[in-house]
Amino acid sequence: MTRLLHDRASGRYFLPVLVLAAALVLSACGQRIWASDEAVAAARYQHGGAAELTLVTIMNYATGRGDHTALFINGTERVLFDPAGSWALPSVPERNDVHFGMTPAAGASFYISHIRPSHYAVVQRLVVPPALAEQAQALALQAGPVPPARCATVTAGLLRQLPGFDSLRGTFFPQALMRDFAQLPGVQSYELHHDDPEINAKMQHVQRPL
Repeated sequence: MTRLLHDRASGRYFLPVLVLAAALVLSACGQRIWASDEAVAAARYQHGGAAELTLVTIMNYATGRGDHTALFINGTERVLFDPAGSWALPSVPERNDVHFGMTPAAGASFYISHIRPSHYAVVQRLVVPPALAEQAQALALQAGPVPPARCATVTAGLLRQLPGFDSLRGTFFPQALMRDFAQLPGVQSYELHHDDPEINAKMQHVQRPL
């Protein structure tokens, strides 16, 4: 049990500094969510096509800065690593920021929830060896739950552990990670804007297997 300490001079009671520090650390931790094996197995979705990593950066029109980073991973299955994100669907089970069963409909839901008059999405797709995609998924499952405001730095740290991604710099800024990712050979980039008359067609295009 935590005991209050008494300051005789002031007559006030206070908590020890270490207890307060611990409380702050705990409040900064991400929320732990761990879907059952049955739910994950039932939701698994094979996207088809080449193995790939798709970095998504949600950009703010007003500030010109990135407000969020997420990573689609397509290997033997398609998952979404959404560090410190709030997106969720009842049909998509989650394990500490990794969402399983990322069908085109689930992917469209993710984009629609972020693309609005205030924000647009920069989508960067990169074909990778199948083993690398599996390594990325394993690292994503180890990374969460991610505390708030650490989406870019945790994603950058994950990618930097993969062969061929050591040129990426550690950063807290989504737009900085986006710029570094764009320099990797073979990256295909797209932008999704809410007022594009062909937004639905373009959204489906960026989800189509390469």
